[in-house]
Amino acid sequence: MSKNTQCVHSGSIADGLTGGLNSPIFTSSSFRYVDMAENVYPRYFNTPNQTAVSDKLRALENTEAGLLFSSGMAAISAVVFGLASGGDHVVMQRDIYGGTHHFATAEFERFGIEFTFVGSEVKEFEKALRDNTRLVYIETPSNPLLRVTDIAAVAQLAASKGICTAIDNTFASPINQNPHELGIDVVIHSGTKYLGGHSDICCGAVLTTRDIMERIKASAVNFGGSLNAVTCYLLERSLKTLGIRVDTQNRNAMALARHLHGHPRITTVYYPGLETHPGFEIASKQMRGFGGMLSFELDESKIPPDRFVRNLKLITPALSLGGVETIVCAPALTSHVKVSAEDRRQMGISDGLFRLSVGIEDTDDLVADLDQALYG
Repeated sequence: MSKNTQCVHSGSIADGLTGGLNSPIFTSSSFRYVDMAENVYPRYFNTPNQTAVSDKLRALENTEAGLLFSSGMAAISAVVFGLASGGDHVVMQRDIYGGTHHFATAEFERFGIEFTFVGSEVKEFEKALRDNTRLVYIETPSNPLLRVTDIAAVAQLAASKGICTAIDNTFASPINQNPHELGIDVVIHSGTKYLGGHSDICCGAVLTTRDIMERIKASAVNFGGSLNAVTCYLLERSLKTLGIRVDTQNRNAMALARHLHGHPRITTVYYPGLETHPGFEIASKQMRGFGGMLSFELDESKIPPDRFVRNLKLITPALSLGGVETIVCAPALTSHVKVSAEDRRQMGISDGLFRLSVGIEDTDDLVADLDQALYG
């Protein structure tokens, strides 16, 4: 089935009682066990609503197994602790979500896990590998500078050494990019963003092979980051429109990136769909669409960052991303606030950098709001 058809139909539970079109919500936290194939319990990630959504995501990412989590960070931590332990080494891309970066710097050492941050070039990953490297972790396009990593090349490098690979695919979504088809072992999503898409739920997802999922699930069950039935239902509802939402966000983001590129009050625009972006060629090979995220640097000699934000009327300064409404944030104050100033400097995140999560509004209205805020 095509992506849009998978979004609507894959994984749905037939309502045999009423004939309703939506999967019923099974609110029980207690299930019978006599003569059952397995014990069903929310923390075991195997309730009907959990399974319905994970099956839909499996179809979209073309993987064998999937798990839902209560947040993106719950998904990421389950993957890392499921695949690496004391004495192991993890190679992580430096330009990643601030929460993931902080997770590594705050927690890995306590558990005896060694780690190395690298850039987005394959040669940097290769140079960082050690005999005890067990996991290579990437994020592309990256948060917040939209750097592009060659997914297939990293996957091939790691596979040649018997090392597992994981990717945060949140910015791309399954509509724009399917890393498992390019050789990546584990695909992670912060479902709070595009999968949910309406800025009203918090969740995460992991998609991988059955064998690898057994290792991840063993840790995940102990950590307890499962998702309740009502949120599963809301996520399944949202996934039905994922394709059409992302298609609109792709178009809007491209239009805004082109408008801001060369703007007299903008010094730099970061968007992989621009031909001037250093990762354009790779992105064109591994992505079907370039996504709804872009970042830009203000010319602070012409417009102070605080004034720009306060001038906005339609676009809202807010946390998170991926919703139907367009929002903007300064990563130094939000997504990467827990990253040290020195690490932010090394990552290229300045105080004048803004990350724009483009929604589904009319493009002309978004352009007009940006212009009046930049010149106001």
